[in-house]
Amino acid sequence: MIIMELREFGTKSSSFDLNSIGLDAGTIHWNLSNEKLTAQTLELGQGSLNDKGALCVNTGKFTGRSPKDKFVVKDSLTENSVDWGDINIAITKEIFDNLYQKMRSYLAGKEVWVRNCYAGADPTYRLRVTVINTLPWANLFCNNLFIRPSEEELTTFEKEWVILQIPEFEANPEVDGTRSANFTIVNFSEKVILIGGSAYTGEMKKGIFSVLNFILPHQYNVLPMHCSANEGKEGDVSLFFGLSGTGKTTLSADASRSLIGDDEHGWADSSVFNFEGGCYAKCIDLSAEKEPEIYAAIKPGTLLENISFFKDSNVVDFADATITENTRAAYPIDYIPNAKEPSLGGKPKNIFFLTCDAFGILPPISKLTKAQAMYHFISGYTAKVAGTEVGITEPQTTFSACFGRVFLPLHPTKYAELLGEKLAKNPDVNVWLINTGWTGGKYGVGKRMNLKYTRAMINAAMRGDLDKVEYVPHVVFGLLKPQSCPGVPAEVLNPRTTWADPEAYDQQALALAQLFVNNFKQYEDEASEEIRSASPRTTL
Repeated sequence: MIIMELREFGTKSSSFDLNSIGLDAGTIHWNLSNEKLTAQTLELGQGSLNDKGALCVNTGKFTGRSPKDKFVVKDSLTENSVDWGDINIAITKEIFDNLYQKMRSYLAGKEVWVRNCYAGADPTYRLRVTVINTLPWANLFCNNLFIRPSEEELTTFEKEWVILQIPEFEANPEVDGTRSANFTIVNFSEKVILIGGSAYTGEMKKGIFSVLNFILPHQYNVLPMHCSANEGKEGDVSLFFGLSGTGKTTLSADASRSLIGDDEHGWADSSVFNFEGGCYAKCIDLSAEKEPEIYAAIKPGTLLENISFFKDSNVVDFADATITENTRAAYPIDYIPNAKEPSLGGKPKNIFFLTCDAFGILPPISKLTKAQAMYHFISGYTAKVAGTEVGITEPQTTFSACFGRVFLPLHPTKYAELLGEKLAKNPDVNVWLINTGWTGGKYGVGKRMNLKYTRAMINAAMRGDLDKVEYVPHVVFGLLKPQSCPGVPAEVLNPRTTWADPEAYDQQALALAQLFVNNFKQYEDEASEEIRSASPRTTL
């Protein structure tokens, strides 16, 4: 019998080794630097450098998450707490155990890269995460996106959650009980995430986000949020929620304010804290003029996924979507000059729900009551417009509960009620609905809201300039519309007056309201009377 010698490199914890989870790898790289991981990726022929020194890789078949292939183990812990259905798809413990054993056997004697890291900038609520990868650049991604322990912390790091990601390992659906060859399985009881058949790194990031969405409300009464956050010079924190295309990244990027984080946060009793240690920015059409901070972050240590180069060069063509529209840049948060470290601040002062209303109905800015905040939070509305996807010729409404439905293990009303609880304890928090979509008519008739006006309204709200102005309720949605705002023409603040035909506006407003009502029906049985009371009118 041949006994293979185990080879280990890097900074290893004295409290944890892979044998404790039944993994018998041949070569283990522990917590290597980005420089070493980049060099190994190049040596293995798995990537190349662009002209700025960033590592460029292709994630293969999958250039985005595969939500239909993500499962949650249904057991005594999750059976009566997880919101089962098309989002949280149940799988048995037996299927999980079988695949976990197969994946560990697959790695016997092989080379792996291991990363010890944290999720959660507030030490009170953070998770310890150990990621095991078979690709060095996937491990580099984890070093950028999760929170990096100190060298001393690495030597005593103890196991809590484990992510095992093996893109080369594919399931046999007929035998293994999965839908496809690729899969992501979350086991809350054993604190393990299995990822097979996909090299898309976002599965790891969002897997831990789903875990935090389960743990934090249950154990700590902390509200997990799919939002960006920044902080002013006076310590005032603002949160920005929004689905793709609403301007969340653009509007939260402000050179005069410190960036707490761009995507995932928790709201505890005394803090807002980032879950991550980096940014995973979309870089389609990226330019120094449009997004200078992100553009400047493309440098050594950054991971670029699924980009293309200009012909016969290593210069990235950020406009090229040949591989995917979902091109990404993963970099540490300190690559952003105004990033705050550690990535946490005090309680929020202003919360902005961003929506791109292609119907031209919602006001460009409106103030929400607590009930309205919970209702619009659980609605998570925006609209797709013609040209964004094949087959879309008219504006189409999109609702995603809590602005991140696919990441919520619990029923959406749990998060909405927790938001209401936070607002009740902090009555000085302002919640605003911002329409970055159309004005003067629907898409094709009106025009897109002027970004200059949107910025002016958000800045006015954060400065307190809207605290004492007159407000008028919207006739259909009941939202409170400010009647004046520095730097914004008064007529812009009242969308009905921007339409050539006010009666046509009224009819379109009722039609949009009906869409809200129809969407909310799926939550009615679990929603409180307070949330239901904020539903818009459907008749005048």
